[in-house]
Amino acid sequence: MKKILCAIDASTYGPSLCDHAAWFALRAGAAVDVLHVLDRAETGSGPHLDLSGSVGLGASEALLEQLTRADEARGQAAQAHGRAMLEGARARLKAAGVTQVNLVHRHGEVADTLVELEKDADLVIMGKRGESQNFAEGHLGAKVERVVRASIRPVLVAPRVFMPITRVVAAFDGGASATKALDHVLQSPVFAGIEVVVAIVGDPGAQRDARVQAAEGLLAGRPAAAIKALDGDVETALKGELRQGQGDLLVMGAYGHSRIRELIVGSTTTAMIRTGKVPVLLFR
Repeated sequence: MKKILCAIDASTYGPSLCDHAAWFALRAGAAVDVLHVLDRAETGSGPHLDLSGSVGLGASEALLEQLTRADEARGQAAQAHGRAMLEGARARLKAAGVTQVNLVHRHGEVADTLVELEKDADLVIMGKRGESQNFAEGHLGAKVERVVRASIRPVLVAPRVFMPITRVVAAFDGGASATKALDHVLQSPVFAGIEVVVAIVGDPGAQRDARVQAAEGLLAGRPAAAIKALDGDVETALKGELRQGQGDLLVMGAYGHSRIRELIVGSTTTAMIRTGKVPVLLFR
């Protein structure tokens, strides 16, 4: 892992995002690109309010000029705020020990920009809710779904609070994305020395046994990891295995084994991100 792309905004997730980026960067010896994207509406570069009709309602040219200046001032303030957030992120990452921090300030749309820039990164980090949904605890930000659908890189979706990662729970269903996720955990130096639990959920029987055997095959000759066969509903079983807010990381495929790719992320994946308090590392 050489570079991490971390997207921040004005939400309360900012410190946690920086701390997660620092944790991965320090263990991988990676650089961190901190990205802040200004929406065109924030900067005044988007479609302007058409005030020409207001003249017929008695608005003076002076008032129209005043409104135009206010629009420009708002855009300048948004840009200054974005630059200040980036500098704050740099300071936090440097204080954590990250030596290579690059700041990227863009105008446009967050999801599109992340997908554009991720080709030069090995990991994308973002919060599960943006600044407009800070307190919507039951809601998953639409930008997260868009990024996960389009991204070719692993995406870490971070919660509001950072805890140093001491345990990894890898959800394994035998599918391609889950196999890729587990293989990454087993091979990456980032997770060296960290407890790994391979969680296989399903009713007892031949299908679950086959998944256990597939996981055992991936673990052969690799650092020891525990395999746990869990009964019941996938979401409930995984939540029962995770130590919420105590340093666990959930690693899983973005789509289930039997799901045809749709316009939304797999339902179990979405639920685990939306309601959990642990970071989730997703693989396509």
